[in-house]
Amino acid sequence: MSGDLKRASGEMDVSLISGPGSLGSVVGRKMANGRQSPTSPLKLFGHAKKKINDIFVEITAYIDEGNVFLKEDKTGLIQSDQQELLKKYTDKVAGIREILSRDRMKVAFFGRTSNGKSSVINAMLRSRILPSGIGHTTNCFLQVEGTDGNEAFIITEEAPNDHKSVQSISQLASALSKFKLDANTLIRICWPKDKCNLLRDDVVLVDSPGIDVSPDLDSWIDKFCLDADVFVLVANAESTLMQTEKNFFHRVSERLSKPNIFILNNRWDASASEIEMMQEVKMQHLERNIAFLADELKVVQHHEAENRVFFVSAREALVSRVNQDSGTPTPTGSLLEGYQGRLFEFANFERKFEECISQSAVETKFAQHTANGKQITRELHGMMGEILESAISHRNQRKQEHEEKLSHLLYTDDQLNVLTQDIKDKIKQMTEEVERKVSSALTDEIRRLAILVDEFNHPFETSALVLNLYKKELHAHIESGVGRNLQNRCSSALKTAIEGATADMSDRLMALIPDEARRQAVSSLLPTKKFEMAYRLDCRNLCADFCEDVEFRFTFGITNLMRRFIGTKGVQQRIRGYSEIPRPLSSQNASGTAVQQNVQDDSELMLTLLTTFSSLYSGTTVGVLAVAALIGRAAGWRLIAVFGAVYGLLYVYERLMWTNKAKEQAFKRQYVDYASSKLRLIVDLTSANCSHQVQQELNSTFAHLCHQVDLTKTELREELNRLEESVEQLDDAVKKTTILKNKAQFIDTELNNFILQFLKPDSRL
Repeated sequence: MSGDLKRASGEMDVSLISGPGSLGSVVGRKMANGRQSPTSPLKLFGHAKKKINDIFVEITAYIDEGNVFLKEDKTGLIQSDQQELLKKYTDKVAGIREILSRDRMKVAFFGRTSNGKSSVINAMLRSRILPSGIGHTTNCFLQVEGTDGNEAFIITEEAPNDHKSVQSISQLASALSKFKLDANTLIRICWPKDKCNLLRDDVVLVDSPGIDVSPDLDSWIDKFCLDADVFVLVANAESTLMQTEKNFFHRVSERLSKPNIFILNNRWDASASEIEMMQEVKMQHLERNIAFLADELKVVQHHEAENRVFFVSAREALVSRVNQDSGTPTPTGSLLEGYQGRLFEFANFERKFEECISQSAVETKFAQHTANGKQITRELHGMMGEILESAISHRNQRKQEHEEKLSHLLYTDDQLNVLTQDIKDKIKQMTEEVERKVSSALTDEIRRLAILVDEFNHPFETSALVLNLYKKELHAHIESGVGRNLQNRCSSALKTAIEGATADMSDRLMALIPDEARRQAVSSLLPTKKFEMAYRLDCRNLCADFCEDVEFRFTFGITNLMRRFIGTKGVQQRIRGYSEIPRPLSSQNASGTAVQQNVQDDSELMLTLLTTFSSLYSGTTVGVLAVAALIGRAAGWRLIAVFGAVYGLLYVYERLMWTNKAKEQAFKRQYVDYASSKLRLIVDLTSANCSHQVQQELNSTFAHLCHQVDLTKTELREELNRLEESVEQLDDAVKKTTILKNKAQFIDTELNNFILQFLKPDSRL
């Protein structure tokens, strides 16, 4: 209260020492007209708005960069909820920036009809913008805001895109006009900013109809008051504060938490005619106003309420400022005695109002946005921290997997080289052993061939057709028997050896395949059919040149005797030596050829003997007869007859014993001799063929296993390439998330600095 007494006494001092026409009055009026200085508190809001806008531009760029990172991410670290969070913040920040672009400091003027609300606004704007006068003048809400253009215009709610002339305001907003609008209607008056410093700093002034002309005050509050930063109650200093005014602001206080309210006791120039009562009336108004603000509304403390109550004359302030700005002298009688004090009071109100609305607007407009920004940056900082930790963890895991895979690949290469050489040596040893065993077994079977031939019991006939069938079946019998015996003697041991070698190769090579499921799959692909050795003797083709001799041969015949003593070749040579008689070529089949050959041999022999005897008879017939007579005389003709009878009996016996069975035995003896000689020729070939089969079987199994190991190596190389690519991607993700995390921290620091500078300059977070 003492501060207001001093303010009131100082005002009286100024009015007493300075008359209207004195030099001091001119200087005082210039000082009291409130020219806005470069250090106006309203600049705080502009600076804060620019700063918070810049910060949210950075947040937008940060979120855009984060969105690009999430879209381009190939690591699979980003969760769907993180993508949704960033998308949500994209929309949220865009909404905040839109609100920030529209945020302005708003002050709403309320009061009873004809209390001078429009005049106060005109005085603050230093121009007669709003209609004013005696009685009920303003019929609807008028919002004065700045525009960057050079021309003023108005906008109505009915036609927001239609810019009307500002001259039409007197018709649309005046209560005296026939074309007046409803009381709940808003008209926006867009005034050039370069004509008013107040509007240049994003201040919006809202004029209202009298609160005593409409009962629909709640809708006014909902529509025009909820976003106001400061309320100015324009009271009539010639009366006291009315209950209507109190009720309205009680409603405002119920809707808003501690609204900023100033009380202007307008028309205080009326006190110039009653100087003796001026101080007492002022104290009365002051006490009641302070009680209303501090005790009833409880929006401020008592000591703060003293700086919210002012005694002014809007009429004098407007006249003084308009004339000063135009450079014309103030008309005589326009300013009453003591006007300097009232002008100073009005300028003081503007100063306090600017301080209050600037700080209040910064807090009401930007505090929540700042809190939202901090929440966004902290959550994004935490999200990037989680992604960073996950990327580092996955990168280390991938690097460890890469080292393990590379080590396994090198180990597999080394082991495969060692095993390949070792297994090749074992396959070579096994094939050599198989060749030796088969050769030995086949040689033994050749020795036992006569037994196998004797076991053949098919009917035997010497006819060409039956004999050919007999030989064909005998070939099959020999091939089957020898093959069966070889199977019994060799195959079982060979199978065991091959299975053991296969199992050993499989165990050793499967150890190079790390995956258990992979090993099972490879095992299932191994050949399941048992190995069967094929002994390809092919007796039919091997013995195709066999020529049997089943003609009767007397044991003591001349041909047999000659064959026995000089051999078949010797007999033939002798025959060729004695005669070169040409003989016709034979066109019979193979068997007929053999029989014909034997008959020819006997014919040749008889022909040779006859030729010889003829020669002897012709040349030495006498000598021969002499020798025969000599033998006959020496031995006796009786002995010769006995010898001839025995010889004939032997011939007859052998001839009678030369049955079909004897012919078969002779055939089998000849076949055994011939087949044995032929089979001996293919012993090496057959044993080599068997060893080749074993080698082929083992090589096939080994190649299959090596192929599976190669597939594993290929998969390891592909996995290494994939891991290298994954590590590169994770390295890139670590770098980007580190940058994004640091940027989020930087933006959070900027928000903290904004709070310290504009919201809580006296505190620290």
